[in-house]
Parts: sequence; structure tokens; C-alpha cells
Amino acid sequence: MRVAPALQPQNDTENNVPELGTSKSMRYSENSGLYPPEATPKSTSSVRDPAADWPPFGSRFLTDEERVWDYNAWDHVPPPDDQDEQIAASLAKQKSAPVPEDQKHIYNNVPYKHWDQFYKHNENNFFRDRKWIQNEFPELVASTQEDAGPMTVVEIGCGAGNAVFPLLVVNKNPHLKLRAYDYSPRAIELVQRNELYASPPVGEIRAAVWDLTSSELPDDVEPGTADIVTLVFVLSALHPDEWRRAVDNIGKVDSYRLEILYTSSAFQILKPGGLVCLRDYGRYDMAQLRFKAGRLLDNNFYIRGDKTRVYFFELGELAFIFTGSTRGAWKDAVHVVQEETGVEVEQSDVVVEVAEGMARPERGTAATDGIHPNLCRPPLGGPSQFTTVSLGVDRRLIVNRKRKLKMYRVWMQGMFRKNNCERNAQIGASNFTSFIIIIYI
Repeated sequence: MRVAPALQPQNDTENNVPELGTSKSMRYSENSGLYPPEATPKSTSSVRDPAADWPPFGSRFLTDEERVWDYNAWDHVPPPDDQDEQIAASLAKQKSAPVPEDQKHIYNNVPYKHWDQFYKHNENNFFRDRKWIQNEFPELVASTQEDAGPMTVVEIGCGAGNAVFPLLVVNKNPHLKLRAYDYSPRAIELVQRNELYASPPVGEIRAAVWDLTSSELPDDVEPGTADIVTLVFVLSALHPDEWRRAVDNIGKVDSYRLEILYTSSAFQILKPGGLVCLRDYGRYDMAQLRFKAGRLLDNNFYIRGDKTRVYFFELGELAFIFTGSTRGAWKDAVHVVQEETGVEVEQSDVVVEVAEGMARPERGTAATDGIHPNLCRPPLGGPSQFTTVSLGVDRRLIVNRKRKLKMYRVWMQGMFRKNNCERNAQIGASNFTSFIIIIYI
């Protein structure tokens, strides 16, 4: 049993890009304590309610193009005017020489082995802690408070533990249970060798090898007991055929029967009302456009030099994966924001919640608006399992001042709440007939 690991900074060496979510200039300023008034340290989420008191995004804005070379990173910079031409040229080269069909099995059949090799080669390297995750998902910090009560946080694709250990360091909750899973045995060895693993200051931590796409759950997590599940650069490491199984393992209700819908055992890892905290690669990120010939496995799906895989998402795809739709009604508590302006999007193809019935693609519908064709197949699951809490794009301009290079990074970030039993029972009871018609029409 194995799970897709979280991507580590050393794995991005092929594209020679900085660590995800950070920049050298940000780290330098943090160490020196020197921040000009317009460039305070980022201390809030990149995707947040724009009506909140604090800024919804990072705090270093490029308001004067002449100052672009002053720092190594700028937040929420829109793509350049000629990006469409750059994208078209890059994709054309990639599609002209994809991975041969008879070689795809090398990368798809046993992907965990390639991650094992990655951790073997980087075993003695320094893996930087992902302390930024606490800014992006404050719910994780809330679980570490002394009065938070019993909480279970599950990190899937834990890698070397660079997100779970920073949580453990700040934890004051004696009832916090941290669970870390990865499908790379070597990654789990790195976690278990950490001195904090053997002697956690407060709370408890356990790590084990587990595959998010397997047919079984981890032995040390009871179904429907996790409060928070983190997926940080995890879904992008999976084949598109594996997305639905992965999400089902996190929070699927196994049946339309109401007596099943009302039992906690029908849920997988996440409890009703629990949260999924997700961050992953965005479509046309610099890393995607830099891939050369012989690396394209499928649309927007690539292999790196170390044979690990990576997919680049659209917002609508992530919404579809978790909610089963790209159309729906907005709820007041939900905000999808535009990264350039920080304002809420009024109309979008990104679902937040289905108002009436299950909005699903018709049978035979081709992929549109960047949706992977696998997601346009008739669904085999039940009603929508999740409601979107937040979903947005985090853009960052990384600058190489010495070489005068501009590098545009794109990440997707969101939180999805597991629907409770009553909600799914209502949806399932009212839409079961129409669901059957969709399948067999």
C-alpha cells in the first residue's frame, strides 16, 4: 500500500526553479529582518475571503514595472502579454515528440519506485520545511492550540515530513494526532528517523507507507475520523485515471441507501464536516512550459528527468474532482478570488455548490475549458461529496536579477469541506433516478 508523495524542492532541479511557495529574497529578508513598507513578510493565505481584515494574498505587489529587478519575487503578477504565443510554441514542441506509447508503462505501472529513487539520491540533502503551509491554511494552526480538543490531521504524500514536523513543533494540543503517509518507503524512513518522531514534544505522530489510490485504508486511521487532510502537490503526481479513487478514499459515501449514508463507517478517512487543504501546480506554470521533447505523457501530464510524474491543473478540474461539477450556485460563505485584484469572481465555471440536482457533463461530452477528458466520462459515484470552501490561483513572478530573467509561477489552492450525512442523503434521494438515466440513456 503506497501514496503519492509531496514534491520536494530538489525534485525541481530540471527546471532550475526556487522552492515552491518561497523565494530566496523572501528567505533573505526574513533572516535579516529588513522589509521596506511595501514588502512586508507574507503572513496570510494566498486564497482568502477578500472581505477579511487582512489582505487576501501575498504582500509584495509590483506597482511600478521599473522596480521589477529590485526583488527576487513579486506576488500576483499577471502573465505577460505574449503568454499565449509562448504557451502555443511550448505545447507544440512537446506534442510533436511525446513519450512513446510503448514506454508509458515504465512511468505509470510502479510510480512509487521512481520516488524511492528520488529520496535515495537526496537522502542526505536538506529538505526545507514548509512553514508557509501554516499561513495558507490557518485551520491547521487552530488544531495545534492548547484548547482545540481531540483532533486528527492526516498528511497524505508527506515526503520527508516537511509539513507535518513544523506543525508538531508549534503544537500545544495534547490531544492532537498527526498521521503522515507516503507511498515511498524511503520517504517514510526519513520521517521515522527524525528525532521529533521518536519524542514529540506534545501530541503524537505516526507515519506509514500507504497508497492514496489503493483499495484499502491505512491500518491506524478509523474511517470517518480525520478532521483535516492535506494534499500538497499530491494529486499532480497521480495519473488522471487515479483521481477519483484518491478522492473516494478521502471522503466517499459508498451507497445511496439512506441507512448507509447515516453511518460513519460509510465515510473513508475524513469525517463529516472535515476539511481537505490542497495546493498543487497550475496550468501553464513556468515548469510546464519548460518541459522538452520526450516528456509529455498525456495532456498537461509530464515526466521529469528523475521519472516522477506531474500534472498541471485548471481550477475547474479541481472543482470537478471534488464536487462532481463545474457549474453550480454560489454560497455567501464561499469566495473564489482573482489573483491579480483580490476581488471575488462573480461568474465562473468553477463550482461551489450544486443548487438543484447534480450538474454533470452529458455522456460523450468532449473536454472543454481545460477539463481533462477523463473527468467528462459518465460518473460512477454518488452525490457530490464536497463543498468548496475556497478555490483560487496563486501567481508569483520569480526574478533572476543577474540574468534578467522573469519566471511566472502558477499554483492552485483550495479547501473543500466534506458534506455531512444529512446533506448527502438529501442529494442522493432526490437525484438517484436522474443519475441512473444519465448512465443508461
